[in-house]
Amino acid sequence: MSTAESMASIDPVRLSSNSQFKFKCHPGVKCFTQCCRGINITLTPYDIIRLKNRLNLNSEEFLAIYTKPEILEKTDLPIVTLKLLDDEQQSCPFVRDDGCLVYTDRPTTCRYYPIGVASLSHKEGSDGEEFYFFVHEPHCKGFEEDMQWTVRQWREDQGVDAHDEINAGWTDLVVRKRSFPKNINLNQKAKDMFFMASYNIDKFRDFVFNSTFLQRYQVDVATVQKIREDEIELLKFAVKWLKGIFFRSDENSGIKIKDGGENLGV
Repeated sequence: MSTAESMASIDPVRLSSNSQFKFKCHPGVKCFTQCCRGINITLTPYDIIRLKNRLNLNSEEFLAIYTKPEILEKTDLPIVTLKLLDDEQQSCPFVRDDGCLVYTDRPTTCRYYPIGVASLSHKEGSDGEEFYFFVHEPHCKGFEEDMQWTVRQWREDQGVDAHDEINAGWTDLVVRKRSFPKNINLNQKAKDMFFMASYNIDKFRDFVFNSTFLQRYQVDVATVQKIREDEIELLKFAVKWLKGIFFRSDENSGIKIKDGGENLGV
């Protein structure tokens, strides 16, 4: 029995940052690019910014061409997944036989592979710590390669840390929403606001600067300058604003409504 086969036959193992494993993916392995076909890749807000800029598209164009909207189970939140090609293998639109066309800007999920990440935060009795697990796929021969890592080393090598740092506020919002009672559902306006602020950064910029937003919310001059010039700062601002909407308090977001102003949220 091969290493990959033996690993696939055991129950999932909860890994820490210091857990060790052997893995290497390169054009010489027989399964090269197979993990890029027949997949389900949820895109994070930062993934979309990286990819749409790489392809020289605005958010609206990228979302229309390359994504598919879905509702995230147990949260009632809209998310987007990568739209696969309509070929026999349901391939990623960016994969070719010799590799990935957007490798340096590849999504967070691709960077983690063959590791998955999970969190029990906001679940009763949890320690709030993230943990990791192997994504076992029968075709993957990378586990047979003689390259040893810790989970921490793998994250650093694949550039996961920067992605997770930028997405941290958004991820926390999604996890916290998962803990809401099942009978609390979002209305369509809330879903639309979440979708725009999370995924359509260009539309959110227009919403902030070309509506009455800045007349209704107290936003200091330095922050206004930062979010006008920097998409990442704008994304972080969008997440703070969403927290104020979902948790019904501007103290949760740090973005206060001016006296006499109307909350644009729900």
